[in-house]
Formats: sequence, C-alpha cells, structure tokens
Amino acid sequence: MDRKSTPVKIRNLIHPYALAGLVPAGFFLIFYFYPLSGIFFKSFFPKGKIDFVFADQVFFSSRMIKIIWFTFWQAGLSTLLTLICALPCAFVLSHYSFKGKKIIKILASIPFVLPAVVVAAAFQACFGKTGFFFGLKFDNPLGLILLAHVFYNFSVMLRIITGFWSSLQGRISEAAMVLGANPLQVFSTITLPLLKPAIYAASALVFIFCFSSFGIILILGGPSFSTIEVEIYRQAAHLFNLPLASFLSLIQILFTFALMWIYTSFTKKAARFTPDPEKANLKRAVCLWEKIIVAGVILFILLLCVMPLLSLVAGSLTNEGELSFIFYKALFKNTSDSIFYIPPFHAIEYSFMFAGTALVIALITGVCAALFIRHCDRNIKNRLASFFDPIFMLPLSTSAVTLGFGIIITLDKPPLNLRTSIFLIPIAHALVGFPFVIRAILPALRSIPEQLTDAASMLGASPFKMFWHIDLPLISRALVAGAIFAFTISLGEFGATIFTARPETPTIPVAIYRFLGQPGAMNYGQAMAISVILMAVTAIGYIVIENFRKESSEGF
Repeated sequence: MDRKSTPVKIRNLIHPYALAGLVPAGFFLIFYFYPLSGIFFKSFFPKGKIDFVFADQVFFSSRMIKIIWFTFWQAGLSTLLTLICALPCAFVLSHYSFKGKKIIKILASIPFVLPAVVVAAAFQACFGKTGFFFGLKFDNPLGLILLAHVFYNFSVMLRIITGFWSSLQGRISEAAMVLGANPLQVFSTITLPLLKPAIYAASALVFIFCFSSFGIILILGGPSFSTIEVEIYRQAAHLFNLPLASFLSLIQILFTFALMWIYTSFTKKAARFTPDPEKANLKRAVCLWEKIIVAGVILFILLLCVMPLLSLVAGSLTNEGELSFIFYKALFKNTSDSIFYIPPFHAIEYSFMFAGTALVIALITGVCAALFIRHCDRNIKNRLASFFDPIFMLPLSTSAVTLGFGIIITLDKPPLNLRTSIFLIPIAHALVGFPFVIRAILPALRSIPEQLTDAASMLGASPFKMFWHIDLPLISRALVAGAIFAFTISLGEFGATIFTARPETPTIPVAIYRFLGQPGAMNYGQAMAISVILMAVTAIGYIVIENFRKESSEGF
C-alpha cells in the first residue's frame, strides 16, 4: 500500500460527509433491519425455540395456498392488462406532438401519486353504489381490483416505455428506412428488440406494486379476495396470530426481494443501450388514421385517469341526487355526540402533523445519505457507494404492511418501547419516504462539478461552508422536490399506518377506511369528501414536483 495515500484515505473516512452516513445507517439499523429481524425470529422462534408449525399452517393449508396463488395471479393479470393499455398510448406520446400534450401527460401521471385508499374510494364512487360513471354499476370485486390496478399503475408503465421509446425515434430508425425498411420491419427488427428491456423493467415494477397491493384489495376485494399482504393484516390485527403473520411477512419479504432483483436486472439490460440524446423527431398527425389514433388515445387516457376522480368529486358533492356540501360540513362535526368520537377533521390535523414530522426526519436522513454516497463516489475508491445505494432503497422493495407489523412487534420493549408513542407513525412514514428523498437529491449532488468543491477546499473552506454555500444552493430545487415527496407520501401512507396509528390519532387514510367500513349514506359521503381533500393535496404536490424537475418539453 502506498504510504503517502494512507493519510488521505484516513482523512476521507473521517470526513464530515463520510461520517454523515452514520445517521441513515443508524436509522436503518433501528427502524428497518431490527424490525425485519424481529419478523424472522417471530416466525421460527415463536416461543423461544425453533418451531416450524406455522410453516406447516401455510404450506399445508389449501386456503393459504390459494391466497399465495391469487397474489401472483392477480398481479400477473393486472400487469398484462396495464401493458396492453399503456403500449398504444406510449406509441402515440413518443411519436406525435399535439396541443394539450403536457396536460394529458400530467393527468396520466396523477393516479400513481394518489394514496391507494383514495383510488379504492374513487372506484367505489365510479362503479359502486351511486354509479357516477354514466350510471354504470359494476359490483364484481375482482373486476374492480383489476381496473383499479390498471388505473393506479398505468402511469408507471407509460412513463418508462414512453421515455425510452421517444429516444429511439432518431437516427437509427431513419437509417433503417433509408436502407429500404418499411415501418413494420423497423419496429420488429430494431425498435422492439431495443424496447424489450424497458418493457420488461416496467412490467416487473408494476408486478411488484400489484403483488404488494394492500389498500385496493382490502377495500374493493372484501373478505372474498385476499393476498399475502392483506392476510398478514388480518392474522395480526383481527386474529392476533402474530407468529403466522410473521411467517407470512417473511414469505412476502423473500418474494418481494426476488422480484426487485428481477426488476434491477432488467433495468441494467435497458441501460446497456444508450439512447440517442437528441430530441425525438415528433410529428403532427396529418392522415385521418393518425388523427383517429391520437384522438382515441387522448379519449382513453381521459376516461381511464380522469373519470374515476371526477366520480369521486361528484360523490362527495351529491346528496339524494342534489348538489350539497353536507358531507364536507359533517367532517367538522361530532354527529354521534360521543366523548369517544374523533371528528374527521382531527384526522386531517394529525395527518399534516405526522407528515411534517416525517418530512423533517426523511430530509435529514436523506441528505446525510446522499452526501455520504456522493463522497464515497468521489473520494473513497471502493465499493461503499455501490453497496449502500441499493441498501438505502430497500424500503421500496418492502411492503409497508410488513414494515408496520415489524415495527409493532419489535419496538415494544425498553429502551425502544415506542409502541404507544405518537412518534412511531412519522418514523414509519419517514422510512417509506426516505428512498424518494435520496432519489431526488442524489442526482443533483452528483451533477455538481468536482472542480468546484476542490477549488473551495483549496481556498480553505470547511466541509460545512462548502455544503452551505455550494451544495445547498445548487440542490435547493431537488431538496424542495424531495420534501414534497416525503410530505405527500406520508399523507397517503396506509399500510404501515394501520398498524402504528392509535385509535385516538387516526390519519386521513385510516379515517377513509373506517368510513367505508361503516354503513350509511353519511359515512359513505364523508369517505368521498375526505378522499377528495387528500386527492387534491397529493395532486397539487405532484404538480409542484413536476415544475421543479428539469424536464424536456417532450420528455415524459
């Protein structure tokens, strides 16, 4: 080893940016890995000694086998339907330019940022009791689940495929056509092979989201349809069978990690081809058939992505067939006159309070993690950055229900007895939103020229001064986007909250779930009204994030 380089390496290891990595590492050890290890020990050591009885209850139970099979089956079918819907739309958005295209892309993207309980409420309003979708009532739970999954994940599939397909509309396709290839040959021999990795990556990601779907299946499926995720909640919250719930959570973790590995492998394959950096040669629809295709895609996106949301708004403003604000007014009243009743407006207050706290936690840990990874990239010549970057993304591949359940069964003893603490909810929310903060901030940090920080260091600037005067101003827009991500994710988080929330401190998604589970037109109307409020906040947050993003006029 070069003796001269050793002091440099030691200085890099004790650099404040390197030490900043201790903050997210400690946060992960306590609130992620420790709860997951608790699930493992609860699964195989339920009474202090190894026991596989709950494995027998899963693998030798026809009901459990059906639940596992249905989890995969509905996820596969939902993914296939989403791909069928997204592929033609991706073709139009990547090839044609038309008026209102930016608005159409925003409308197509909003469904994915909506909380799952809002999506479920929207589909109940659209096809359920009132049938606001042209009076059409559709009471098939499985059909509603599949439709809601297509609605919820359509923007993910559309965004990935459109972005990649747009970059292929350049010199490669033009060169093939100059050599005499017709459009069908160009698509089959050039475009499709290059597009396949992006299609596979998008499909794998949508499959993961449908596989771990919780709120949609819990609300729309009812007792007849259950996935692994829903069964974990029922076994833990309703039957109090914690060992069985722990073993199901372990199965869920293993399956989800395997699916995430498949997704990352497809992503790497897609990244091997670097698309043409020039803007795609978009064209106007001139021929009649082109105009019909473009108009059809616009109409389809509006029907799929807008009609359920409009039905939700209509359901919140309609009482006995007349326009009324009675459901919104009821959110501020104690209609039962009970001292134990928690007015829905308090759920809004608690949600904003928890979201603000989660925002602070996620920003602090996210910024420290991003600084640490950037420092490892530039100064510590080893694989620390490539190791910790995917580690910090693990909450994305772990279901929120599993995280919430793990936190509840582990953080219940001193010195970490947080089960009854009000801070448990924002901690769980921050853990879910933490990866989004990193993904927002890290690219901005990596884009800062290394010569800029080197020059500041040579002039005697301390790491704190470099962060305050160089890094922070340059990443301020990304910081705002990350903060909004953390805030909106916390507002809509349901899977972890249903375990960690106390009865007296409900959040908006929990309040929606309670309203939908109670009979009566007033409860149903209040569920619609509070869902509209949550939908408006998350949609506004997404639009603000989009304005902060550096995006080409035709990119998606």
